[in-house]
Amino acid sequence: MSPRLSLLSLLLHIAILPSLQLNPVDLAALADIKSTLTDIPGSDFFSSWDFTVPDPCFSFTGVTCTLSRVSTLTLGTGLSDTPGLAGSLSPSIANLTSLTQLILFPGLVTGPIPPQLGRLTNLRVISLTNNRLTGTIPTSFRSLKRLHTLDLSFNQLIGQIPPSLTTLPELKVLILADNSLSGELPVVSTQLLHLDTKKNKLTGPLRSLPLTLRYVALAENSLTGPLNGLESHSELVYLDLSMNQFNGPIPPQLFNPSLSSMFLQRNNLSGGLPPKFVGPTSSKTYGGGSVVDLSHNYLTGELSTVLAGVESLFLNNNLLVGVVPEEYIESLFNGATKTLYLQHNYLSEFPSKPGLVLPDTVSLCLTYNCMVPSVRSTYCPASAGGQISRPSSQCSRFKNQNLID
Repeated sequence: MSPRLSLLSLLLHIAILPSLQLNPVDLAALADIKSTLTDIPGSDFFSSWDFTVPDPCFSFTGVTCTLSRVSTLTLGTGLSDTPGLAGSLSPSIANLTSLTQLILFPGLVTGPIPPQLGRLTNLRVISLTNNRLTGTIPTSFRSLKRLHTLDLSFNQLIGQIPPSLTTLPELKVLILADNSLSGELPVVSTQLLHLDTKKNKLTGPLRSLPLTLRYVALAENSLTGPLNGLESHSELVYLDLSMNQFNGPIPPQLFNPSLSSMFLQRNNLSGGLPPKFVGPTSSKTYGGGSVVDLSHNYLTGELSTVLAGVESLFLNNNLLVGVVPEEYIESLFNGATKTLYLQHNYLSEFPSKPGLVLPDTVSLCLTYNCMVPSVRSTYCPASAGGQISRPSSQCSRFKNQNLID
């Protein structure tokens, strides 16, 4: 490079330096944010926040700028060996008008979520997890039309989920798990992909959910009613509705190898298992890592082959009868199924495979059924109890009752 070009480059660099310095409004906002937060002993996140330096955009940890305005604010390091921050969130965050991402890593931050955040219409991500935030979800979030991800999990939030929240046009990920939210789950009218509201105090029926959903976790609430609204959800790969009060039959469409993780345990579900897959997945089989837990319900009838090949299958504590299909036995011996819990049913036979020994990796539990002679189980959980078989009087009475019905 010629000396003339080198000098010209230097002059241009000097000329644009002032424009890169942080906007004074954003600088003041950062000062207010720091004044309401503090490092928990063992954390040094704010050690780089020195307001005497020329430009915080290049020196403040957790701050990213675009055209002299703060565009990303990450509070805390997120490292497992640091305890995080304490204090509260300053309403001055709303003065960072170019902010697109606001992230608060786990710590001991308390107090409400500032409703002024609703003014930050450029926000795409809000993640304020694993702290001690209190109060309600601000209704002002209805203005965040560009919001893609909202994660407020593991806090102490109360009140209802604002209905306007589930209508945000670009929202794809909504995580509100492990709070104390109450009321009914609002109707979701957007193209949501991920919904997690487990471990709250939600009540009422399962509202209509968008067909785009792939991940749904509503476990450990007090939701009621049938599961009729899930028949057409062909995109689901993960479904956890466990520990609620759902009743009625399980939609046959949910017995789908594409839905590789299905947790419906500890509800009031009834009816039988479908004889085979429904729809275009009829030629598919469950693969490695698949988990289906339908335990602690009131499922009746014979065990169909629809769940053969599931890696971890829990059907214990139901009202199933008859012979265990050979497809399940074969799946155990070839190692495709590693856990099969059938205890506490009314099953009458588990066909043996002479000369074959179950792999050491298999957990099979058949206790407290109506099998005579009883089949030896391996690795039953302690909750299965010590009784190998049901009393014959229970088996005959249950059989006779079903014949009458």
